[in-house]
Amino acid sequence: MSDLKATVAETKRGFHVEGYEKIEYDFTFLDGIFNVKNNDLAKCYERWGRSLAVMDLNIFNVYGEQMQTYFDHYNLELKIHKTMIGEKAKSMDTLLSIVDSMNEFGIFRKEPLLVVGGGLVTDVAGFACAAYRRNTNYIRVPTTVIGLIDASVSIKVAVNYGNYKNRLGAYHAPMHTFLDFTFLRTLPEAQIRNGFAELIKISTCAHLETFNLLDKYCEELIRTGFGRTDDASQEVRAAADEINRNGIYEMLKLETPNLHEIGLDRVIAYGHTWSPLHELVPEVPLRHGHAISIDMAYSATLANMRGILSNEEHKRILDLFSRAGLSMDHHQFNEEILDKGTKAILRTRDGKLRAAVPSPLGSCRFLNDVSTDEMYAALRKHKEIVKAYPRNGEGLEAFVDSSDTGYTINNKPVETELPGANGTNGAHNQPSVLNDNTNGVVNGSKVQNGFTSKPSVATKNASGPEGVNGLRKDSVQKGVMIDAGGQTDVMVDYSEGYSNGYRN
Repeated sequence: MSDLKATVAETKRGFHVEGYEKIEYDFTFLDGIFNVKNNDLAKCYERWGRSLAVMDLNIFNVYGEQMQTYFDHYNLELKIHKTMIGEKAKSMDTLLSIVDSMNEFGIFRKEPLLVVGGGLVTDVAGFACAAYRRNTNYIRVPTTVIGLIDASVSIKVAVNYGNYKNRLGAYHAPMHTFLDFTFLRTLPEAQIRNGFAELIKISTCAHLETFNLLDKYCEELIRTGFGRTDDASQEVRAAADEINRNGIYEMLKLETPNLHEIGLDRVIAYGHTWSPLHELVPEVPLRHGHAISIDMAYSATLANMRGILSNEEHKRILDLFSRAGLSMDHHQFNEEILDKGTKAILRTRDGKLRAAVPSPLGSCRFLNDVSTDEMYAALRKHKEIVKAYPRNGEGLEAFVDSSDTGYTINNKPVETELPGANGTNGAHNQPSVLNDNTNGVVNGSKVQNGFTSKPSVATKNASGPEGVNGLRKDSVQKGVMIDAGGQTDVMVDYSEGYSNGYRN
């Protein structure tokens, strides 16, 4: 939340306004945010007696009933806007669909929207709140590693425009962020790996102790969802908790003095010099973690060529990316994309490259004097080096799928029939859905540009890939079958016709 204090004074030729904005928001570590024994979230909505939640479809499918039970327990009305946001749908159309639900719900001036999902969901819904009446409160419950470690830390909210990430956005702080790492029990391993890259980012340039822990426990952290699966050892769980807390705290220490990015030399921009463009270049976009890993690995090679990163540390960084199954290269990361990415980032960074590189490992320096010839030479060397690694340096599950987006499979929506997580049961307790952007067909009519002209009832919900459904195969506990199709009061539904993040 923010509070502005300002004064006005007369001058000889007019007036002078001077103001200072106070920004304050809290983070709470809380395993089991929707456990009825934890009243922290409920207390945030006592005043209103209700909540409108913007919720990722995959999370709704697993936790929707448990969430409804939680709000029922505290006698709070719950309405849900279901959404599926991949990089190609991180757009103004998606934002406006959230605004439609806020209008229909009749949200009050200071009433907080509840946002439950990964970083893409919190980015778009947060921007909707920044735009709605110019300043609407919201509470974040991130559910992915990227959401918990990276997106939850910043107050930046945005949508993509054209082929550029986060081109339209704002700085808008939430009232509160709840950090519940038990969501990682049901997160696909590909998404765990995706978020692992953000921890490599912060540790490589700012926190050597965390890098050492990532290096020591890499494979086990990914396999066990950062120590949250039942078969995780206490040693791995303890290491994961230390990594997560240190990573978030280090990010906050770096970001807090520069919340509005007035200072453009940013340590946490390591991996974000060329990735904002090349992430969206492939027909199916790269996952964010893989895109920044390519950028980070290349930047480390550039630093090594300059003699400011030792051969040993350079190899250690590349080895960790490889062990984690993260990308260090792909065929479309070439001189043309490097050149376009450089021109784009120079505009973003006010005419300077400001490329963050590790020097030495655990510390950072910024490069502004890199010539085109030097960048091309580093690219050639980098591609030659990574050929010695498994898969020629390409990552595992590097491109987005429906665990990122929830979009339809082969243009056909998938019926929602997923076991509940955390032992939820009681099929009679169906969540109330206000707006469902999950099918694209409303009463047999195709929705245009994400909108329909009248209230209607959805009959199906898109989910993850067949046999996966956007969940970790080894972590879904037995529970009730959730089928929201035809069972809830749905206003709008528009995801059919999407495949792999593209509108067909």
